[in-house]
Amino acid sequence: MAQLGSSSVAGSSLASSSSFFLTGRPLLRSSFSAVRGRETVLIPKKISILSRRLSGLEEAMRIRRLSVNLIIVKYSASPRARELESLNKARKKPPLRRGKLSETLPVPEHILRPPYVTTKLLPEISKEHQIHDEEGIACMKAAGELAARVLDFAGTLVRPSVTTDEIDKAVHKMIIEAGAYPSPLGYGGFPKSVCTSVNECMCHGIPDSRQLEDGDIINIDVTVFLSGYHGDTSKTFLCGNVDERTKRLVKVTEECLYRAISICKDGVSFKKIGKKISELAERYGFNVVERFVGHGVGQVFHSEPIILHHRNNYPGCMVEGETFTIEPILTTGSIECVTWDDGWTTLTADGSMAAQFEHSILITKTGAEILTKY
Repeated sequence: MAQLGSSSVAGSSLASSSSFFLTGRPLLRSSFSAVRGRETVLIPKKISILSRRLSGLEEAMRIRRLSVNLIIVKYSASPRARELESLNKARKKPPLRRGKLSETLPVPEHILRPPYVTTKLLPEISKEHQIHDEEGIACMKAAGELAARVLDFAGTLVRPSVTTDEIDKAVHKMIIEAGAYPSPLGYGGFPKSVCTSVNECMCHGIPDSRQLEDGDIINIDVTVFLSGYHGDTSKTFLCGNVDERTKRLVKVTEECLYRAISICKDGVSFKKIGKKISELAERYGFNVVERFVGHGVGQVFHSEPIILHHRNNYPGCMVEGETFTIEPILTTGSIECVTWDDGWTTLTADGSMAAQFEHSILITKTGAEILTKY
């Protein structure tokens, strides 16, 4: 985006094309009289009127100020204006602060682990699309069903005063009791079994000692590794009394996910997902985060295809039997982000609220089957 330099505002030449002075014809008037003998003589004085032509930018700003004033007068008392004002008056919450981390939880030796657990290196995204036979589809359904049950249970724990660490411990216990491995644990050195992203945290929040507060929102991202297959899902939950603007954000984000899933089937272009999500988000004045994407999922945690949630020209089409995630993140403000020095926790750059929903889906000839249905 082009910027106006300071020299174009102050110290610009009077002879510039965008801002100059026009001189009108002189007016004659009697400025004073002189007496010559007995005759009074009027001595004229020239007066010039100077008129400054406004630059295009200045004229636009003047018109904008007038228009805004007229709109305020006309609509300030209307019911719709009051509704919009109410939605935009989200309670200002203090910035997210990190708490203390507890010890990493153990996993019984008999539980099958994904291969990345043996190293702290972040695995590269696999270039292969994950397309399954009947046996593979059955395993994906089992993993997805378990992930959905764990997420539902985690949601029941969301209330003021509960810590995200308590949620992590409960999720960890439920997953290992089902004979599965919590996929985030050890992925690229991630220290916990679930991601808990609160308020302005876009994603990858690490559970800690921070207590949830009334008015918070929290995304809980659950992935399980069961019988060699990953099931991946997430949902944003409301904690206590959440303001209307933030509730609208959460509702629209969830609707974006389902609208995107509704157009998926064999042969459909991947880029249509981003178009569908962007259309709905923009209609409600929210913004779609571009940095984080959906991905292929199956025996490998993250693979092609990369699912972009914003408008894009990503090539390729969906194929029957393949599985991937759709997981849009919407914000009430900036889509730019900052990441804490833990290397994971990523927040909106301006502190605006963020919400996310995610499902793992299976592409069929006629549509898409949700494998992680809540």
